Amino acid sequence: MGIRASGAHPWELNTAMASEHHDPYAGVPMVNHGRRTTYMVLLRGINVGGAHRLAMADLHAVCAAAGCTDVRTYIQSGNVVLSSAQPSANLTVELERRISTHAGFAVPVVVRTSVEWASVVRRCPFDTTVDPTKLVVWFASGSASTESVAQIESLDVGAERCVAVGSEAYLWLPQGQAGSKLVQALGRTPFGKASTARNWRTILALDEMATS
Repeated sequence: MGIRASGAHPWELNTAMASEHHDPYAGVPMVNHGRRTTYMVLLRGINVGGAHRLAMADLHAVCAAAGCTDVRTYIQSGNVVLSSAQPSANLTVELERRISTHAGFAVPVVVRTSVEWASVVRRCPFDTTVDPTKLVVWFASGSASTESVAQIESLDVGAERCVAVGSEAYLWLPQGQAGSKLVQALGRTPFGKASTARNWRTILALDEMATS
């Protein structure tokens, strides 16, 4: 039982990162284009198992129609780096409305600024030199409640580990996401139901796109 591991293992907590609570964005420059902000936009539940199909060219066009610039997509799971003059909350609502209208089904959207994204990378509590497909971050539309975190940390998940930090939950999944008991259990929590997950490879790729 329990969530935090110790010892010389790939899932050993990086305590220096995990304890960073004073200012998670300190020293991280905001990437601006004039008065615009660089955002990462994550879509939930598209192009999975042949359902809820949405072409990335269509997603690019919808974002551009919403007034976003420098729009770039990454792979087929619904990842976008773009610039917008809108505040994060407004952009989220606008993109959800436009994408859902275009697609014909509801598409939840999670938005992070480039500063927030860089903080997610920097404060990862696990060893980031491991297989990047087995290190996964769940991005929630809101912060995890105390009750939700307590529920996560009470799970008996064997070798799988999870640490919730603010609006993200970091998962170490030594056998991958498929069939993961932790993924299934987290998905049943209020936090999990409002989240979308990306593996470490995708997270680093989007971070590089935002700064290039």
